[in-house]
Amino acid sequence: MPRFTTSDGLSLRYEDTGGTKPVLLLSNSLGTRLEMWQPQMTAFTDAFRVVRYDKRGHGESELRVGPTSFARLTRDAVELLDHLNIAKADWCGLSMGGMSGMWAGVHHADRFTRLVLCNTAAGMPTADMWNQRIATVKRDGLKPLIPSIVDRWFTKRFQEAAPKAVARVVEMLETTPPEGYAACSAAIRDMDQREAIRSIRLPTLVISGTHDGSTPAARGREMAEAIPGARYVELDAAHLSNIEQELAFTDTVLGFLKH
Repeated sequence: MPRFTTSDGLSLRYEDTGGTKPVLLLSNSLGTRLEMWQPQMTAFTDAFRVVRYDKRGHGESELRVGPTSFARLTRDAVELLDHLNIAKADWCGLSMGGMSGMWAGVHHADRFTRLVLCNTAAGMPTADMWNQRIATVKRDGLKPLIPSIVDRWFTKRFQEAAPKAVARVVEMLETTPPEGYAACSAAIRDMDQREAIRSIRLPTLVISGTHDGSTPAARGREMAEAIPGARYVELDAAHLSNIEQELAFTDTVLGFLKH
């Protein structure tokens, strides 16, 4: 897949389906790579030129040791649009990708048309929990965290019904560089966009999962109430609702973006 270089010198992997359709930028969750969106790609590419990418320190993108921020993470996405000569796009982000989407809606509103913020939150308690997680990952890698991550990301029902889908996500977690995971965890730890999102004026859809153990549905409802005119949809899923409720998620996103 192609690569581009950020303004601070990192090489990031991306995929661009090309063409002249409206552009949809996809931004994925902590600990995953751009293949997280595979369940949506057939339907999304029917309607959009889809651009997706590996965040710094994830997948095949380069990393930098030490904390990052949502200012930097979102700037990476904007610089990718610059690299592709794309003036405007719709943003669809899940979890950490949704947090970057909020930042984009506040600080880069001129580059985006609509926001889809999925299974995410404008603030994440508590710093101590994130500090412990960062310390564990730096010391032991991601492996000790994976069982609890899977239980937050997928319902037991789905884990039993679709073990291959879960295994694909586990493989993404297992191959995420610990320093990349730690850097982005620090960005989440330090983020508080609860007041800032009140200034978003782009049409916005918020999607939550009823059983989400990482970003509970209550956080999504709070976001939808804070963002003027935002729509709220709750799916019968845990955190990775685009995988657990593939068809409902895809239809919900397209129903919003195509009207």
